[in-house]
Amino acid sequence: QVQLVESGGGLVQAGGSLRLSCAASGSIFSSNTMAWYRQAPGKQRELVAFITSGGTTNYADSVKGRFSISRDNAKKTIDLQMNSLKPEDTAVYYCKYFARNIWGQGTQVTVSS
Repeated sequence: QVQLVESGGGLVQAGGSLRLSCAASGSIFSSNTMAWYRQAPGKQRELVAFITSGGTTNYADSVKGRFSISRDNAKKTIDLQMNSLKPEDTAVYYCKYFARNIWGQGTQVTVSS
């Protein structure tokens, strides 16, 4: 089994913070670039951030300076620390193997104004 399970979503006021986590199963995690995506209702899914197996990170302009992606290869997890949240960050957040069509089930993040 190769699976991803997100957790940590919830409701937060604008300006607040939230930390998402994604737990991987299977043996392929440590060698793969991992990514966080998000999708708001009626909008296209967008790439939020990715982190390579070596720890190199990249971010969408919309979240740069506010979000931070990290990974723990021993625990087979990736986290997304989200600070200074805005209502436009409201979406379902998904983790994914960057180069494979393997997605988690998603976790809802709602930012109130």
